[in-house]
Amino acid sequence: MLTMLLYVLIVAVVAAALFALASVVFGRSEELGPLPRGTTATVLPAENVTGTDVRALRFQQTLRGYKSGEVDWALDRLAAEIDALRAQVQELSAEPAPERRS
Repeated sequence: MLTMLLYVLIVAVVAAALFALASVVFGRSEELGPLPRGTTATVLPAENVTGTDVRALRFQQTLRGYKSGEVDWALDRLAAEIDALRAQVQELSAEPAPERRS
């Protein structure tokens, strides 16, 4: 009888140790709240978007494809960058060429 009680006690101690170890390693099962509406975890620089930045874009996948809010956000950012670059090109091409003095 004493042997059986000792086995149960050892199993309980091992189970408690494994539970404590798992709690430390994996956390307390806390979930992050959802992102606020209109925000995204997808990252692009605020200005001077490069081709490398666009190639590095990754979107969350959902059941039927990519998360549409993230794709829309990325397209809006890229469209704004293209508009800014076109405005700079137009502004620079409208300036008169500097005169050379000989």
